Amino acid sequence: MLFEFIATIAAAFGMAGLALIITHLSKLAGKRTPRWLLPLFAAMGIFGFQIHQEYHWYEQQVDELPEGVQVVKTAESTEWFRPWTYVKPQILRFIAADIGNASVQVDNPDIHLVNLYLFERRRSVQKVPQVIDCSAPARADYILPEKDSTLTLDEHVKQTTAWRDLAIDDPLFTSVCNG
Repeated sequence: MLFEFIATIAAAFGMAGLALIITHLSKLAGKRTPRWLLPLFAAMGIFGFQIHQEYHWYEQQVDELPEGVQVVKTAESTEWFRPWTYVKPQILRFIAADIGNASVQVDNPDIHLVNLYLFERRRSVQKVPQVIDCSAPARADYILPEKDSTLTLDEHVKQTTAWRDLAIDDPLFTSVCNG
């Protein structure tokens, strides 16, 4: 976030420098530029850079995902204080699943343990372990067992979680169960 702030200030100074060049060139031509040109260009630099970053944040995050981690859901957003989002909505949140490291329960091969990663703009990534039952289809939160627990994954899930239905065409279900 600090680097983004520094880059935003640099964009403002860069555009203000362009306004200064225009001002000096117009003086050589014998004309005067309006006084508001410099702050206008600085504001254009700030807004332009921030809008660019908000629209390219998703692609930057997806490019940095390790192998085996797939995006399973995105959430587009439009905000009244960002009127440009009505033209093209922004992706400010998405969920990625660690399909490459999903484990299968030995007792029941239809039950998979997979880590979901919740990404949100300007927030830390959250890791949420999920249990996917491919035969149901359903999903449940997985609460990590205590260190001295001898419960298997299947026993632990039956005792501690509430199952939520999962649609067959849900990207999480198709990537875990069919992949």
